[in-house]
Parts: sequence; C-alpha cells; structure tokens
Amino acid sequence: MPIIEIENVTKVYQLGKVEVNALRGVTLSVDHGEMMAIIGASGSGKSTLMNVIGCLDIPTSGRYILDDIDISQLSDNKLAELRNKKLGFIFQDYSLLPRASALSNVELPLIYSGRRGRRKLAMEALERVGLGARANHKPTELSGGEQQRVAIARALVNSPDLLLADEPTGNLDTHATEEIISIFHQLNHDGITIIMVTHEPDVAAETHRIVRLMDGQVISDEKVIRTN
Repeated sequence: MPIIEIENVTKVYQLGKVEVNALRGVTLSVDHGEMMAIIGASGSGKSTLMNVIGCLDIPTSGRYILDDIDISQLSDNKLAELRNKKLGFIFQDYSLLPRASALSNVELPLIYSGRRGRRKLAMEALERVGLGARANHKPTELSGGEQQRVAIARALVNSPDLLLADEPTGNLDTHATEEIISIFHQLNHDGITIIMVTHEPDVAAETHRIVRLMDGQVISDEKVIRTN
C-alpha cells in the first residue's frame, strides 16, 4: 500500500518577472515501510520535492495523496495538523533550541499537539535513540551526532508514519554518520517509512531505493541491491 502517491506534480515559483520551474511533472509512489533516498545536484528540485512531500508547500499542478488524503483539499490548519500527526522532520542543522535541554527540545511537538504525559513520552523517545542519560544536557553540551539524535527523538515523539530527513548526516563525521544510519535502519525495521535527501552516495546506498532528480524531473528510480 502506498503511503505517498505523487502524480505529474509541478511547482512553479514566481521571482519577480521570472518563473522558476522547480518541479516538472514528477510522478512517484512510495510504499509503507520503504527507506528511500532522493539525490541530485543543487537546483535539481530535491528540496522542493521534500517540501511538497512534507506538506510545507502545495504543488502548482498535479496530485499528491498522503496516506489516502488529498493534500490539495486541506486548509492551512488541516495541513499543520497532518504534519504534526503523520510526519517527523529531521534537518542538517538539527534545529534545536540552544537554551533548552534535550528533553525540553523533544517535548516541543507534544506541546503543540496538546498531548498529556509529555515528559514520559519525550524520555522514551530519547531512550529510543540512546540518549536517556543525556536528557538534561543542552545542545551546546552535546556532540553533533548527539544533537542529531535529539532531533530524531523529537521527530519520533508523536509516533509519525513517515520520517523526512534533509541531509541528516551532512554535518557529521564518519562515526556519527554510522550511528545515525544505524538508528534509521532500526526505525525502518520497526515500520516507519523514511525518505532522506542526501548528497552522500554512501548514505544513499544504505537505503532500499534511490531516486535521482535533475532539472525538476525524476531521471532514475532504482532499487538498491546489496551483495552482503
């Protein structure tokens, strides 16, 4: 069953008198439980596609169905509600509040959704990424890899069906990258669909499928074949 169905999606931005065609008829289907990488050079449209998938931007034309919901029919408030319930976001720069503890950072999505038992849920999410013992540390007291794990815990705390990761290992060394990929593999094994944008071929090769964009179009869509 697809969690994502994108049909002939275009996205045009108006920059003054100039039209920028960021997406040019993208068609893509992603099944529940897939782990997929989107790759491409700067300007290929991959960030725009991620914004559309994440309901942060609406296509100019075409259809986007997320888990049987047509996002073009939703108001801004309904889109925000959908993002908070179904999607988890992970960014290259971690996007943590610098003066808040790891635990408080993870609690934020729960505050927005009005959930009860926030501290318990946030601690469980931190423990899931191996950071239970660092819950009271601020981001400045954590390594880059630990900060990204806090960001992953924050993305997980509302039990999303889909994780969207934009260059999640871009600022990390090799060891921290391996830790993050290991966590992604475990989360995917637990049933969470994961889509990541990456410039790193080694990271893309850790997924099940690689979609390559160029000039706003899908130019290849290939399954990853492992020899070991």
